[in-house]
Amino acid sequence: MKEVTEAQIGDTLFLYKQPVEPLPGFKSAKPMVFAGMYPVDQTEYNNLKSALERLTLNDSSVTVHRDSSLALGAGWRLGFLGLLHMEVFNQRLEQEYNMSVILTAPTVPYKAILSSAKLIKEYGKAEITIINPAQFPDKLSVSEYLEPTVLGTIVTPDEYIGKIITLCQDRRAVQKDMLYIDERRVMLKYLFPLNEIVVDFYDALKSLSSGYASFDYEDAGYQPADLIKMDILLNGNPVEELSTIIHNDKAYATGKFLCERLKDAIPRQLFEIAIQAAIGKKIIARETLKAYRKNVVAKCYGGDITRRMKLLKRQAEGKKLMRKIGNVEVPRDAFIRVLKRQTDK
Repeated sequence: MKEVTEAQIGDTLFLYKQPVEPLPGFKSAKPMVFAGMYPVDQTEYNNLKSALERLTLNDSSVTVHRDSSLALGAGWRLGFLGLLHMEVFNQRLEQEYNMSVILTAPTVPYKAILSSAKLIKEYGKAEITIINPAQFPDKLSVSEYLEPTVLGTIVTPDEYIGKIITLCQDRRAVQKDMLYIDERRVMLKYLFPLNEIVVDFYDALKSLSSGYASFDYEDAGYQPADLIKMDILLNGNPVEELSTIIHNDKAYATGKFLCERLKDAIPRQLFEIAIQAAIGKKIIARETLKAYRKNVVAKCYGGDITRRMKLLKRQAEGKKLMRKIGNVEVPRDAFIRVLKRQTDK
């Protein structure tokens, strides 16, 4: 072994040429939530790297894969056991190592069953796991997409049942059981897609029940789902960092939300910017960021209308040319505001 990370919990060590039977029953920790982590300043990359190495020494359940982004620079894709685990890990980085990081919105691992012989040969297997939207295979080469599900148990006072059932239905949950524990408390069991509860479900549940409802969940395997990859385009150019994997039913609402959020985050330019959410070649949502305009007709105090129209036409042609050759510069803090966990929806 050349690195400490090569020694995994549960490994059986034995003498050379004297193999032994490993102890049965051990399973390695399986990450359920993935998020991108990047240093706020790229000069802090090496410091953050050593801090991550130290932290993962006493928390081996965190998986670390190197990642890079055009907007946010070099970083890592981290896998956690759950959202609370992610919060605690981030807090420890800040408190123990004084590191400021950008943590992107958490995602969950999806699976795809490939139908294309070329892709099966490339990956070496028919079923692949997708932890990054950039790896999402085209629908034509996939026979089925799978998403992780969990069996959630909610215990709540009976007066909040109606609101909680509506919340669960909004999250694409399927009711499995409903049981009165006593005269006032009810236990609800739902099968949830993990992606629907990973960000803000617990907060919404506590808010609806005035803090009285409790929530617990356990892994329930993978189920087929109608998944799609949604891209965000700025003047027709895709922004890779904002691509997301989402269920078809939620695509329009999420696309509209992201476009609105980007419109507020991107500074105005001298040319118009079209912010679009797209599935393949189909545009599902759009916001337009208006250009700065100079009042070119300010000096026209009268005379022929054709003079006024000529000045406006010349300005429109200039803006059109500028839009063709101008690049949309998206500042880093705009990406941070859009990519950060969307708890303020």
